[in-house]
Amino acid sequence: MPMSLVFAGSPAIAVPALRAIVGAGHRVAAVLTNPDTAKGRSPDPVPTPVALCAEELRLPVLKNARIDGGVMDAVRGLSPSLLVTFAYGALFPAAFLNLFQRGGINCHPSLLPKYRGAAPIQEAILKRDAITGITIQYLAEKMDAGDIILTEEMPLHGRETTEDLSALAAERGAALLVRAVSLIETNAVKRVRQEERDASYCGKTGKDEGRIDWSRAADDIDAQIRAFTPWPLCRTHATGKELLVLEARGAGTGGKNGMTARDAPGTVIGVDRHEGILVQTGQGVLAITRLQWKSKKALDFRDFLNGTRHFVGTMLE
Repeated sequence: MPMSLVFAGSPAIAVPALRAIVGAGHRVAAVLTNPDTAKGRSPDPVPTPVALCAEELRLPVLKNARIDGGVMDAVRGLSPSLLVTFAYGALFPAAFLNLFQRGGINCHPSLLPKYRGAAPIQEAILKRDAITGITIQYLAEKMDAGDIILTEEMPLHGRETTEDLSALAAERGAALLVRAVSLIETNAVKRVRQEERDASYCGKTGKDEGRIDWSRAADDIDAQIRAFTPWPLCRTHATGKELLVLEARGAGTGGKNGMTARDAPGTVIGVDRHEGILVQTGQGVLAITRLQWKSKKALDFRDFLNGTRHFVGTMLE
């Protein structure tokens, strides 16, 4: 008889994992996810993507932002063997993990012990890493510090956004989780302890991290824009209005690759018809290819300039 599982997760990145586990024939006794919340301008609360998937698969759903007595009692009544998590967003107390005969496992989108914490995908892009990956680890009381079951490397080409990399991590993580559950079910796991001396951490992403500091290098700003797509998006101000910078990269042309007394960081110094709107940074030139006035439509740089005259020479703040 297959093990009885509880799956815990909330955002869209966890949905392929839930589908894969069910599709592989593993028995999911319940799904634990965050409560319904309002999205955008609508006041009406909506279920998490994992909750919607669970309802489609006709699985029992427990909606809680934290592990309280009610969740403990509900899970205890299921007599589950294993907790499987992907982006649930909260630590599990030892008393909760003790309800599971075989403990709990978690899918983390980095090569642990590197980038423990809430935003490993963003961190890999910000640091311009050449390789990242997926780790399946046992849950422990200390965040992302449990023994490793499986890992898979993912090479990066340097143009990924968090949206792109999250989709890839969702797909690869789902397959890796299914393998891990099968290994646990057949008692074939070889646990590998994490080296604490190699551990690094990343915090939760906040909206203010999308603010562009034009005194930084062009390549760093490019990585920031990619890391914070689709949220919180990177922003600056022009002529007193908020401007979202959606796509950009370091310019290979421009004839102005160094700052001068005339071209302070943040100055729109020109337009290259192939590369985009050229902005002087603290080191190098950034070419913006897609941007958006707040509350307006996102535009290609050519369409943006058609509607925004005399933009060259503007100082971005």
